[in-house]
Amino acid sequence: MLRDILRGKDPQIAAVLDTLVQANADVLALQGFDYDLENAALHAFADAARAQGLDYPYIFAAPPNAGLQTSLDLNGDGKVGGPRDAMGYGRYYGQGSMALLSRYPIDVAGVVDFTAFLWRDLPGALLPQTDAGPFPSSEAQQIQRLASHGAWVVPILHPQMGTITVMTYHTTPPVFDGPEDSNGRRNHDETRFWSLYLQGAFGTRPNARFVLMGDANLDPERGDGLRTAMQTLLSDPALQDPLPGRPTVNFAQTGPLRVDYVLPSADWAVIDANVIPPNPDASRHSLVWVDLKP
Repeated sequence: MLRDILRGKDPQIAAVLDTLVQANADVLALQGFDYDLENAALHAFADAARAQGLDYPYIFAAPPNAGLQTSLDLNGDGKVGGPRDAMGYGRYYGQGSMALLSRYPIDVAGVVDFTAFLWRDLPGALLPQTDAGPFPSSEAQQIQRLASHGAWVVPILHPQMGTITVMTYHTTPPVFDGPEDSNGRRNHDETRFWSLYLQGAFGTRPNARFVLMGDANLDPERGDGLRTAMQTLLSDPALQDPLPGRPTVNFAQTGPLRVDYVLPSADWAVIDANVIPPNPDASRHSLVWVDLKP
């Protein structure tokens, strides 16, 4: 990916940049972006965006679970070392992770990173079971992290408004598993985590001017996921939903689904919001944007 960004001739990267120019966002949660230790690819991408007139001088990406290999069989196929035996799916470390880009300073020291949070530590966790017991094993459930990519609480320092808190995550799709519904259960709990976070279950939550955004891979009404997690989140009085019912992706297997979200806290005034039609050269997913003021 770094090579293709630097060459400046990759059609997908060009299409992504074109979409970002249309959105012209102040703060951007970029999904499916490979992680590397020194954020070389993210710096190069920010430079490419700057060449298109989008200046994001502040970036953030943290070590993800995607591709983080374990020594255990995490998907029950009797083998180890495969992409589904990592903490989150990945053929290599950092594959398809996520990143933040901002026009305003990011308080890196103030970031709260829940990427290492264990699935079993979530109250009421829907850990997969079969007739034989915990799936794929008790040993696997002892070390399995909840986030398939990451889960971050990131303070952004706005010169007039003060601290704006961005919460972002990217879940596993609720498919590609067996009757134990491991991915469906994990997908449910990755979103349910944020409902519990907003209730104060994992420390002090921000009281004002926050936004939860990311790829939840979960439609509240359609698709294969356990929808109650998203229904519960969308009904939380601490949040508002500027684009109810608006699909953000159109999968051949399912038709239109709403799986990508920008959910501001209830104290924001929503000026406008929309979904940019997807550019198939960029992604199957649409970009969701919301314009806010205090």
